[in-house]
Amino acid sequence: MTVLVCGGAGYIGSHVNKQLHKEGYETVVFDNLVYGHREAVKWGTFVKGDLRNTEEIEAVFERYSIDAVFHFAAYAYVGESVQEPEKYYYNNVVNTLNLLRVMKRHGCNRIIFSSTCATYGESERIPITEDMPQNPINPYGFTKLAVEHILEDYRKAYGLEYVVLRYFNAAGADPEGEIGEDHDPETHLIPLVLDAAAGNRPDIKVFGTDYDTPDGSCVRDYIHVADLAQAHLLALQYLQNEGKSSCFNLGNEEGTSVLEVIDAVKRVTRKDFKVTCVSRRSGDPAVLVGSSEKARKVLGWSPKYVDIDMIVKDAWEWHQKRGKLHESRIIASDNIDYIGE
Repeated sequence: MTVLVCGGAGYIGSHVNKQLHKEGYETVVFDNLVYGHREAVKWGTFVKGDLRNTEEIEAVFERYSIDAVFHFAAYAYVGESVQEPEKYYYNNVVNTLNLLRVMKRHGCNRIIFSSTCATYGESERIPITEDMPQNPINPYGFTKLAVEHILEDYRKAYGLEYVVLRYFNAAGADPEGEIGEDHDPETHLIPLVLDAAAGNRPDIKVFGTDYDTPDGSCVRDYIHVADLAQAHLLALQYLQNEGKSSCFNLGNEEGTSVLEVIDAVKRVTRKDFKVTCVSRRSGDPAVLVGSSEKARKVLGWSPKYVDIDMIVKDAWEWHQKRGKLHESRIIASDNIDYIGE
């Protein structure tokens, strides 16, 4: 079986590509390398291309017999989506339509879509389940929700079969140390705290310590990227076994606060660093934790790397192996998006 991995040079896509390779699938990675890294594509065939160019997508489908598609190719900076919504709607929605159009022409009717808990917005109940209202509060979340609706319309009209996977906070790195998280700019909490531990930033800022949580800081649901990769494999097998199109949350079902993450980094790295507590930012919910019960029951998924120290350990070892963290990843604290996504 040959699988097309759009955005397979990125963080989650590259880990899924490795997992597919280990399970014996032939993979074709299609990525424009705007945010992805060529060196992360260590398995399968790499094709540099952009989903905005339908001729480049056509060329892949004409050259390879594609049986299913994984779609990770999206812009994912929440703050930027507010400032440049047009960029996000074109890239995340219009480009997805380009992909689906080519898939339809070539009779490829299976897709696993990388979605997000950002489609729920500020949920009134925790843990979040798949049947709860989806009310995004930023353009990034709206683009992901729009694609979810498009996939359902394609199912009804054209027989497309899909699995939508709504991640909570992806974290960690390949336990074997071959690939890991390398965003530029970096906006996720754990690598930012690792930056502070490595001495590459003067401090780590905590936005709000007066929330209604055990220690006053925001609580999020961190899921190891290796567990995410396993869920994608199970989603593909689910479709291969004639499973019905559906949506699944992916999380650990347990929240970890910002201050608890900082403590975990200090334990794992055995390094101390400055922590600066500042005022809340608007739009940051106190708690975001998802229920993954449906994925466990239907897909047979069971996360292995559930302890926050395990997640931090793999992330730290990846960064240590790469040497000094990139100075270019240090960005102004006002632009950090890590709380919400």
